Amino acid sequence: MDLNMITRLGGIPQAAVTAVTVQDTSQVTLVHPLSASLVAQQMRAAINDIGVDCIKLGMLATAEIVKAVVEILEENPHIPVVADPVLAGTGGGVLLNRDGLDVWHRNLLPRLTLITPNLPEARILITAMTSQPPPADPPILAISLTSPGCSVLLKGGHGEDGIVVDWLAHRGQVFPHHHPRLPGKPFHGTGCALASAIATGIALGQPLELAVAKGLATVLKAMDNGIAPGRGQRLLRP
Repeated sequence: MDLNMITRLGGIPQAAVTAVTVQDTSQVTLVHPLSASLVAQQMRAAINDIGVDCIKLGMLATAEIVKAVVEILEENPHIPVVADPVLAGTGGGVLLNRDGLDVWHRNLLPRLTLITPNLPEARILITAMTSQPPPADPPILAISLTSPGCSVLLKGGHGEDGIVVDWLAHRGQVFPHHHPRLPGKPFHGTGCALASAIATGIALGQPLELAVAKGLATVLKAMDNGIAPGRGQRLLRP
């Protein structure tokens, strides 16, 4: 879905595979991480040949992979980075272990441009960062996750209201984005697609606020066009 979304929006996608998974539309049954050195080699190959205008991070799986990614980012501090903090799949399965989470918030977070957690992920990150209970109010939760140089798009899809509110915390302000909750089964891959859409917008020179707004609109349209080919979650169709 990431590569499809980036291509559709006019970008040239390059992928660095971090893990092989066994999953279907219902569940994740196996996650097999690749070696951190192999992930780093893939990233360097992409950066040193075609070049990269924005990096989108998703599932990193282990502390060693997170450390390798941090090393690459330190070598290329000029490249903006959008990170979807994938901690667990909607269909189950842990996609970042506890050691990886610790390295993520200590070493990776200070090097990011935007993070796009959903509500459960945001609460996990706040607890890991502060050892305090997370704020109940979503705008305050979003602001609490920001750091110097890093904005937050807190996704509201895990709420229960009929209207979904996504909160962008950027430069000391919080901006709400409202859209209707679509009925039916949940979707697979919406977070990945959204982060990729925003990263593509940034790579094409859009200001962060515009890239977020356009990314949200694009993913909502893909959800509205979604299909349910399997027994579980629906799939996006950009």
